[in-house]
Amino acid sequence: MHTKIKCLALTATLFLSASLYAVDLTKAYDMPDASKMIKKDLFPEAKKYTMPKSCNLNDAAAIARGKYMFHNLNGKKAKKPAPEGLVKFTMKKGKDGKMKKKFKQFGNCVACHNIEGAKGAGNIGPDLTGYKANFIDTKARDAQFVYQKIADPRIDNPNTHMTVNLTTGLFTPEEICDFTAYIVSKK
Repeated sequence: MHTKIKCLALTATLFLSASLYAVDLTKAYDMPDASKMIKKDLFPEAKKYTMPKSCNLNDAAAIARGKYMFHNLNGKKAKKPAPEGLVKFTMKKGKDGKMKKKFKQFGNCVACHNIEGAKGAGNIGPDLTGYKANFIDTKARDAQFVYQKIADPRIDNPNTHMTVNLTTGLFTPEEICDFTAYIVSKK
């Protein structure tokens, strides 16, 4: 019985000691205002775009750039050299103020869409194989339609899972032209 009392006394002492030294850790880290973070992450409203007159859908260099971006996720992992007029990375100022390479985020459209020559093509989005023959020649879905779908697909489908590319600044109007040129080109 004496041993049990000693054990209880020791346990009580340890518990009391631990509680005396307990620290309120909620002040040890930042607790940001989540509502501000959510507002910052919300997409702007869907926007309708007109394909610039400067888009040359028959330019071999534009088609090559579009193809490259369509089939690659980013410059760091792209296996082939970027075609003329397209860079694999940009320079961005880091937190330390020094300029650093930031690899360009490409489309990786092939993750969701199939198209001629695709390796590991996805089947989530529409199949773009034979796009020129199937749609452009019949005027059902012309180059303006393709440009808008890539720029901001929410304009006619607010529940789409496709990336919002021009409205969010992920791509430039020229890059959207290159994607469009590749998709509507005869392969």
